[in-house]
Amino acid sequence: MSIHITAAKGEIAKTVLMPGDPLRAKYIADHFLQNVKLVNQTRNAFYFTGTYNNKPVTVGASGMGCPSIGIYSYELFTEYEVETIVRIGTCGAYTTELDLFDLINVDAAASESTFAKYAWGIEGALIKHQGNAFDRINETAKKLNQPLKACHVHSSDIFYRKDAGTPAVAVENNCLAVEMEAFSLFANAKHLGKTAGTLLTVSDIIPTHRSISAEEREKALLPMMKLALEAV
Repeated sequence: MSIHITAAKGEIAKTVLMPGDPLRAKYIADHFLQNVKLVNQTRNAFYFTGTYNNKPVTVGASGMGCPSIGIYSYELFTEYEVETIVRIGTCGAYTTELDLFDLINVDAAASESTFAKYAWGIEGALIKHQGNAFDRINETAKKLNQPLKACHVHSSDIFYRKDAGTPAVAVENNCLAVEMEAFSLFANAKHLGKTAGTLLTVSDIIPTHRSISAEEREKALLPMMKLALEAV
């Protein structure tokens, strides 16, 4: 079966940062990495490899949702021998315990998705982060004096839904926020014995309908990008 990434073997670093948006991957490469090379643009999923503090790093898009990151992360882990993937992105808060611009280090992801069960026979709705990425992010945040919160998140396959309330799976697993990818990333890493973390910026407060403006978004995500790069 052909794969969805066309980088040559050796062009992907052992550590990968994965935003959902290919243009966000380009932004990180342009503003943070040195010696940058575009190594994949198939399906406009841009992947760039360069160095940060003299360490090789690849940054590349996951696309949206569990199926998309499930494909890309699996191929990175298996075809390119990647050891660590850290997803970076945004999330919506289910509660006013979180505020706009808060940074979240995801301890575990819960989902109604059947991805983990039918791909790898992993039962249960909750999967923890894998390996030491979570701890490295916490330690790096302390060194940088960067405020950081740890919590469970809901990885939903649904962006728009009829019922506005917090879904049962999120309530049952004490999920404070919702995103769309961490669950399948953690499932792949668990199955393959790899390292996976997720670092998120709160962009929306769902109960109060507050959100980050388009103008605020780029600046708001800079602390997350910096923390992820320093941690890996």
